[in-house]
Amino acid sequence: MRNTIYIVGIGPGKTEKMTVEAHQILQQCDVIVGYSVYIELLKPHFSDKEFLSTPMTREVERCKLCFEQALQGKKIALVCSGDAGVYGMASLMFELKQAEKQQAAQYAEIELCVIAGVTAANSGAALLGAPLSNDYCVISLSDVMTPWQIIEKRLACAVKGDFAIAIYNPSSRTRKDHLKRACSIMLDAGASPNLPCGYVENIGRDGTAVHICTLAELAERQVNMFTTVFVGNSQTFVFDGKLITRRGYSI
Repeated sequence: MRNTIYIVGIGPGKTEKMTVEAHQILQQCDVIVGYSVYIELLKPHFSDKEFLSTPMTREVERCKLCFEQALQGKKIALVCSGDAGVYGMASLMFELKQAEKQQAAQYAEIELCVIAGVTAANSGAALLGAPLSNDYCVISLSDVMTPWQIIEKRLACAVKGDFAIAIYNPSSRTRKDHLKRACSIMLDAGASPNLPCGYVENIGRDGTAVHICTLAELAERQVNMFTTVFVGNSQTFVFDGKLITRRGYSI
């Protein structure tokens, strides 16, 4: 019987924000592997498990650790915030399994199973109201793996296509001006300075904060890597303190 590594999206981090399936999988596993921040969120709720972690930028090492543990016969869960297939580790696990030619025979005995989670676009949108009710796209401002020129193109095309946009990784210690640059690109692409926008800090965790502003105001805001930004489209408006994008019904 093939060993299984479960790649689990844990949502924002609190157990009540997980899917039932994700929670059940974590209860059944022997070892939970993940980024240290997510591991600390889980430890109080799964204290009987073995936890293994690696810091940021050590993602490949973290994934290899899962395979090593699985080959020892342990039931493994690799956890990611939000959904494992949205800026998560799911694709890297499949890529490693394909690329590790020397371990091909052993890795062939390991099955990878992705467990869906609630991603920040969805959980953040719920806190803001309903900003993603029609067609939308998700764009990360991190240029660690995606060249900035491509990010620029995607932002401009999203505006021209009149998509609502959920923006991940809007800022970090080394990318403090990326959100301001992104706003400038969207304005140059034809977005109105008065376009309704919003952002949510620390979604589903301590210190959750919800903000609504215009695109021009957004360009001047300071955010961190635990913030998800929402940019409206031509059908987005603010009502009753919420950010709403019309679906298109006749009422």
